[in-house]
Amino acid sequence: MNGLDALHFIRPLWLYLLPLALLLPWWWQRSRRPAGDWARVCDPHLLRWLSVEQGGGSHPARRAGPWLAGLALLTALVALAGPSWQKLPDASWSARDARVIALDLSRSMLAEDLRPNRLTRARFRLADLLESTEEGQVGLVSYAGDAYVVSPLTNDMNTIANLLPALQPDIVPVAGSRADRALALAAALLERSGFNRGEILLVTDSADSRDAARARELRDAGIHTSVLAVGTPDGAPIPSGGGFVNDRAGNVVIARLDRSALRAVADAGGGRYTELGAAAVAETPWLEQEGSEFTRRDDALGERWKDAGPWLVLLLLPLALAAFRRGLFFVLPLLLLNGLALPRDAAAGWWEDLWQRKDQQAWRALAGEDAARAAALAEDPELAGEAWYRSGDYGNARQAWARSPSADAHYNRGNAMARLGEYEAALAAYDEALALQPDMPDALHNREVVERLRQEQERREQEQQQSDQGETGEGESSGEQQQGENSEPSEGQQGDEQQQDGQQDGEQQGEQQESAEQQEGDQQGEPQTDYAEAWSAEDAQAMEQWLRRIPDDPGGLLRRKFRNQHLQRGAPDDESETW
Repeated sequence: MNGLDALHFIRPLWLYLLPLALLLPWWWQRSRRPAGDWARVCDPHLLRWLSVEQGGGSHPARRAGPWLAGLALLTALVALAGPSWQKLPDASWSARDARVIALDLSRSMLAEDLRPNRLTRARFRLADLLESTEEGQVGLVSYAGDAYVVSPLTNDMNTIANLLPALQPDIVPVAGSRADRALALAAALLERSGFNRGEILLVTDSADSRDAARARELRDAGIHTSVLAVGTPDGAPIPSGGGFVNDRAGNVVIARLDRSALRAVADAGGGRYTELGAAAVAETPWLEQEGSEFTRRDDALGERWKDAGPWLVLLLLPLALAAFRRGLFFVLPLLLLNGLALPRDAAAGWWEDLWQRKDQQAWRALAGEDAARAAALAEDPELAGEAWYRSGDYGNARQAWARSPSADAHYNRGNAMARLGEYEAALAAYDEALALQPDMPDALHNREVVERLRQEQERREQEQQQSDQGETGEGESSGEQQQGENSEPSEGQQGDEQQQDGQQDGEQQGEQQESAEQQEGDQQGEPQTDYAEAWSAEDAQAMEQWLRRIPDDPGGLLRRKFRNQHLQRGAPDDESETW
């Protein structure tokens, strides 16, 4: 296949404009006269003194100009059409590798022949495997006397890696080491995920004939079993509390690596056998390499071609330089960017209006803590009300929210009127909001707060009226007493001074009580408290300490999960060998 057969246009509709490349030179020559309008008013022998050429003597550069313009348009149209003769690599397929890890959580995995112990080294190795896995899906099963699913098949390796530190022998409710049950559960996990074949990696330190028989069954079903042996042939005792695990005869149990039994499982399952010993292991424990099976992705892009159009644009550079010499490309950027160089205030926001609506500009200004500008830009009444409210202009906020019939608008209007001290109107606004949305908790709460404020305001007004009436009566009686006691001026003066002192003390106590009540009312009655402003550093520190007290124990979650599954299965007993 030659190059012309492989030529492909990604956007072929642009080719319909190719006739314009021929019409442009014709229109150019037709619309432009060699001598301009001077040929109409001047004699032919005078045109040469005016630096204009006669009709038959055009300069070669001028004759080539229209055709160069047509060539530039032709090149631009072909570039826009997206010529291509090479396909991009097909990324429509993804690896369909299905793998399940079966991790032994029996007590023998706590043996310390590997430092710090076998289980910790196994978790480190599995974390490295998960980090190096780029495609496919991986699941995780843990087992001791019974098997449990830690994570179903997933392509999110970080999820499984985050669960590895929580895997300890004490989260499994049944003691023992039943790898055959783990293999069966892993196979069921593959089947439920829709995979006809896959691979299981058994991470353990011991096995028996039941495990080899189950691995052979799975091999016949298309599921291979590989083994990652953990430990050393010399072994080590199993820590238990302050001592070690003992058998029924009272002897200390030495957990040794059973190589022959584990090799038998790997051979029966058609997988690979590797060991995790004291030395570092670089080889992969999986039988098949990653990407051995593929499937078409749901988000496949289909056939894709490499666009060579941008390279054709380079051919326009010489023509652009020629046009620049004539001044076109020098003046055009100045004309286009003239408005951009001006201050935005002088442009009256026309640039923002090209890209954003007024309400979008208002939201942006509100997010930038410029509430006044947001209020001036907002066209939506609810947005304008919020902007006015944040700027502290509760009167305009009330008027803006009054133009909207929604429950939120009535609720916010009630808050604005409560700020203005119009408690009766605020209660009416809350009632309108609750009529539209009866289960609005904020409206219910703020209505109770404003109702208490209104009652407190009425009580103060009554006390103020009673105080004013009492002071007026005391003033009149004091005047009469002074007029009637002129015969005993010393006693009268002494009585007046005591009375005035008592009034002053009473007034001071009343003012202190009123001030305390006012402070208490302000603290209780302010609707919609700004918690961001009231939040102090001490509150943040107290909240952080409280959050730290919340238990973050993935192991506890897995323990309860395994316990529930254990009870659903009839609570099987521990194995005879609990390690």
